[in-house]
Amino acid sequence: MGWLFVFLASASEIAGVMGLKMFSEKKTIKNGAFYLGGFAASFIFLYESLNYLQLTVAYSVWIGVGTAGAVLVNMLLFNESKSIARIVSVILIVIGVTGLKAVS
Repeated sequence: MGWLFVFLASASEIAGVMGLKMFSEKKTIKNGAFYLGGFAASFIFLYESLNYLQLTVAYSVWIGVGTAGAVLVNMLLFNESKSIARIVSVILIVIGVTGLKAVS
């Protein structure tokens, strides 16, 4: 159950990042709600995951998946740079998070 909460927290963080990008481009109530709601839900799900998982593991996976997901979403939806260096960096984040999960 804890991993489900971490996944939901990561997905909500990605939604919050998307909302932040949209809000920075066009300040509407809808974009602001998407931005704030995404980050609020992210913290709520992360908090719930701590009932099942160690803080260090849950937090590391949440940050890693959220960061990698936000970079990929911004590259795909908002036409940010798709350089090899960025792609390799995302792969390294995924490897690091996987390694932390494997040894915990």
